[in-house]
Amino acid sequence: MVTRTGSKQLSILLVDDDQRFRSGLRSLLEFYQSQGGEIKVIGEASNVETALSLLMQRQPDLMLLDMELGKSDGMSVLRQMREQSIAVKPLVLSGHQEDHWIYQAMQAGALGYVFKPQVTQQLWEAITTVLKGEIYLPREAATSFFRQFQSAQVAGIPDQYNDCELSHREIEVLCWLVRGASNEQIAQQLHVSVATVKANLTVIFQKLQVTNRTHAIVEAMKRGLVQP
Repeated sequence: MVTRTGSKQLSILLVDDDQRFRSGLRSLLEFYQSQGGEIKVIGEASNVETALSLLMQRQPDLMLLDMELGKSDGMSVLRQMREQSIAVKPLVLSGHQEDHWIYQAMQAGALGYVFKPQVTQQLWEAITTVLKGEIYLPREAATSFFRQFQSAQVAGIPDQYNDCELSHREIEVLCWLVRGASNEQIAQQLHVSVATVKANLTVIFQKLQVTNRTHAIVEAMKRGLVQP
């Protein structure tokens, strides 16, 4: 069981309109705590307004968020978090397994997506991954997520989006990466060696401040480089 450095507990906000699910989630987190996880649930919310209020008042480390909140949805929470620069890591727990739900959640700022039927098996891994600043997508969600990119259109990159100063060649490599191309396929398309592609990817990851291909694709999506 992963523990936090120092004495500070990991503070978590639960946001779901299903009280029974929130109760079960709290019990699961209490089990993690009994196994040595330094966790504290600092509040619960069943709607957008309460969620945003608790986020600003209590400033948790992590939010576990459902995508359906009565008449509204979790996307509203994610968008308003971004607009108000609320620095809380959002992890989505959803019953929706359709491609567009996953795509939209990640585009709106989610750092991970877990299907509710797999919460018991995957939640702790998802939490620890997101806390490290990485993207968490289990195999099932990743498959749906990348299907969306297979039909995505790669847009040109306006100056206002290229704030990380990607070179023209790095942009080309990133665009092929978004299309799901392998290093070998990218090399073939750009008429360069695989070693050159790997070197380009290393620089792209550094400039986007990401650690892997999935995270790079999500970051490209958030910067408006791809359109569904």
